[in-house]
Amino acid sequence: MKTIVLTGGGTSGHVTPNIALIPELKALNYHIEYIGSKNGMEKQLIEAEGIPYHGISAGKLRRYLSLKNLSDMFRVVGGLRQSVSLLRKIQPHVVFSKGGFVSCPVVWAAWLCRIPVVIHESDITPGLTNKLSMPFAKRVCYTFPESTKHIPQKKGVLTGIPIRKALLEGNRATGRMICGFEDAKPVLLVIGGSQGAVRINEAVRKSLGRLVKDFNICHICGKGNVDGQYQSVRGYKQFEYIRDELPHLFALSDVIISRAGATTIFELLALKKPNLLIPLSKQASRGDQILNAESFRKQGFSMVLPEEDLTPDTMVDSVKTLYENRQEYKKAMARYGQTNGTHEIIKILEEI
Repeated sequence: MKTIVLTGGGTSGHVTPNIALIPELKALNYHIEYIGSKNGMEKQLIEAEGIPYHGISAGKLRRYLSLKNLSDMFRVVGGLRQSVSLLRKIQPHVVFSKGGFVSCPVVWAAWLCRIPVVIHESDITPGLTNKLSMPFAKRVCYTFPESTKHIPQKKGVLTGIPIRKALLEGNRATGRMICGFEDAKPVLLVIGGSQGAVRINEAVRKSLGRLVKDFNICHICGKGNVDGQYQSVRGYKQFEYIRDELPHLFALSDVIISRAGATTIFELLALKKPNLLIPLSKQASRGDQILNAESFRKQGFSMVLPEEDLTPDTMVDSVKTLYENRQEYKKAMARYGQTNGTHEIIKILEEI
C-alpha cells in the first residue's frame, strides 16, 4: 500500500482541493494522512472525511515588519520539528501540499527526510507559502495558464484545480427544501468565503428589500455572521457555513455572488453558474483575487464588481444585469475546455 501525506489549511480554498483528491486516492489504495494546524478550520473538515489528522504548530508568514514575526518564527520552527517527527513515523511515499502557512514546515520537513513533494498553486501569482516551498518540490501544479511565467519551467505542470465530484451531484428540489423557499422566483446564492465577507454581507442586507422582490436569496455569510433581525424576511435564508448541503444549494441557484478565490471560481466554472465576483481589495490582500477575477472576466465567465465600487445600488444593478445576461455567461463557460484537475494531479503523484 502506498502512503501519502496531504497538507494545507487556513481557508477552505487550501483544504477542499485536498478533499477532492481523497476518493481517487482511496480508489488507488493509498493510505492517507493529513498534517494541518492544531486549531485550524481544516481539522474539522478533514476529520469529517475519516482521515487521520495531525495538528502542528503554525506561524503566519508576513511580508511586512511586525513583532509577531518573531514569535511566529518560533512557531514555524516548532512546526518543522513536529513535521520531521511525524513524517519519520508515517513514512509516506509522497507529500502533496495545497498551501496555507501550515504547509511550509511540512514541505521543508519532507525535503529534509528525502520525501518527494508536489505542491499546487491555485492563483495566478504564487503566494508567499508556495514561493518558499517551490525550491523543495519535485513538481509545481498550477491552475491558470497565466501562471506559467511565475513557475519554474522544469517543475511546472498546468493541471487545473481538483473539483469535488459531490458538487456536481446536487439536487435542486433538495436545495429548495433546505432553504424553505415557497415560490418560483430565481435564486441568488451569496458566498462570502469560509471566513465570511463583511462588506458583501452588509451590502446584501442593505439592499435586501429590493433584491427579494425579484429573487429568493440564500446567503452563506461566515461563522458568527448570521444576523437575527433578518431571520423573518421571507425569501431570505442565512447560513454560517455549509458543507454537505452545498451541492444542493449550487443546484438550486440561478446566479451567484462570490469572492474570487481560485477554488471557488473554478467550482462555479465547472457548474456553469453565472456569477458576480467581488474580489478582496489590495488593502485586504496581496491582490490575487483581483487577478483571478480579471482572468474570468476576460474569458466571459464572470461579471466583476470591485470592492471599492460596492454599494447597495451597484450590487442590485449588477445582480439584475447578471441575471438578464445569464445565458451568455453559460455559453462562454460551456466553451471552456476544462481539464480534470483531480485526474491530472493524481497522474503526477503516481509518476513521482
